[in-house]
Amino acid sequence: MKFKQSVLTAALVLACGLSQALTLRVANQGDVQSLDPHSLNESQQLSFDGNIYESLIERGKKMELVPTLATKWTQTSPTVWRFDLRHGVKFHDGTPFTADDVVFTFKRAAGEGSDMKGYTNPIKEVRKVSDFAVDIETTAPYPILPDTLTTLGMMSKKWCVDNKAENPVDRRKGIENAASFKANGTGPFKVKERQPDVRTVLVKNTNYWGKIESNADEVVFTPIGNAATRVAAVLSGDIDVMEPVPLQDIERLKGGGFNVLQGPELRTIFLGMDQKRDELLFSNVKGKNPFKDVRVRKAFYQAIDIETIKDKVMRGASLPTAEMVGAAVRGFQPDLNKRFPYDPEASKKLLAEAGYPNGFEVTMNCPNDRYVNDAAICQAVAANLARVGVKINLLAETKVSYFPKILRRDTSFYLLGWTPSTVDSHDTMVAIMATPDGKGQGQFNLGSYSNARFDELTHKVQSEIDDKKRNEMIHEAFKIHQDEVGHIPLHQQALAWVAARNVSLVQLPNNYMYFKWITVKGK
Repeated sequence: MKFKQSVLTAALVLACGLSQALTLRVANQGDVQSLDPHSLNESQQLSFDGNIYESLIERGKKMELVPTLATKWTQTSPTVWRFDLRHGVKFHDGTPFTADDVVFTFKRAAGEGSDMKGYTNPIKEVRKVSDFAVDIETTAPYPILPDTLTTLGMMSKKWCVDNKAENPVDRRKGIENAASFKANGTGPFKVKERQPDVRTVLVKNTNYWGKIESNADEVVFTPIGNAATRVAAVLSGDIDVMEPVPLQDIERLKGGGFNVLQGPELRTIFLGMDQKRDELLFSNVKGKNPFKDVRVRKAFYQAIDIETIKDKVMRGASLPTAEMVGAAVRGFQPDLNKRFPYDPEASKKLLAEAGYPNGFEVTMNCPNDRYVNDAAICQAVAANLARVGVKINLLAETKVSYFPKILRRDTSFYLLGWTPSTVDSHDTMVAIMATPDGKGQGQFNLGSYSNARFDELTHKVQSEIDDKKRNEMIHEAFKIHQDEVGHIPLHQQALAWVAARNVSLVQLPNNYMYFKWITVKGK
């Protein structure tokens, strides 16, 4: 009898333990493309992988720099920074984290296939000082180096070697390796299950070195492409947290008592044009490239009715801009934030002056599951351009096929968004606006806009420590890019997340969602 009773008691205890396990269910309009933290410099992927992998320094709840795998950093000379590493940290497989992993990570992130070269390009060398200290030497003074390291996830050298994942996967070539589907970070959550485009399951890292505020034992991440289906999943209670919220459903969800979080995002949505090829890949114009003519680029700009896009497509949840960075980004220039006026007649005149009185035809590449109302924005742009004689062949597709294509530069005209992870203008300048050099500069300048003076200023901004001089350089560079219509900025989109009323979470302006800060009450 006592034996039976003890067995029953043990079973009840076990059942209670199981019942207390809490699952957090998160949905997004698109899936994370890879678990490799160096394979794609895209904020959704970096955000999700940031729950698994950690960088030396991270952003806190107020976007401040906080010690993570590095406990301290000091500048020992104009070009050398010393980083003291945290003791007692282990990767998910139990391997200790040391300076060898840091040196390996920087080498990997700078290597073939990496999408993170823009952050490693200014670095000359990473040297091991001891098991728990490294020196990072830059090619020139680089005062914002700590800001640039907040998204570079540290990887285990041993795990990468054992799994033949020494190099990142190359999204442009469709190459995959073990790091695409498996992960071994130091973060607060580790991977339990990965089914691309279906679901990814994370479980709490019970051996995590730091504090995890979340009471979730498990996170189930599900991509749901259809907006109505995502909203229905929230309304039915099948999903606890979802983003982005379809703009037309925000008030409905608020009225239903859901926790809707809205705020400005650092991301700028813009259009890019191939300005390098002598003949566009996807156009009916043969033997020349219309986008090499600034009059054509300006004609496209002035054909776009940005206020109607704001009112009708974005339902007021956007801030039209004339700059490639938002007002919250260091280096934003208020006096330059004046768009060329919407003027279809001026647009037609410019096209005629450039030799295209009847317009021309060109394909526009656009994602349909990455940014807020991205496909609808592209449809509106296409309609605007049709009024001035430009026929747009719109190719809207899932980001799984969209990003590899445009990153290969197999595009003539495209829509893209960019969030400067450093919250500094130099990030956008060097990644989006400077001439591509194959080493990281201009890595996402997919239309290859190029201006020698702009490049010179970008290099100077990188090293300048005097804020006044630095700001003057940024101003000059932005004015050059604006006058030449290097890109066509559209707007900063607004963030919109929704959570069940019993869910508490932190929304950052870079749209990163950290599960370690999400708590669920009453479960």
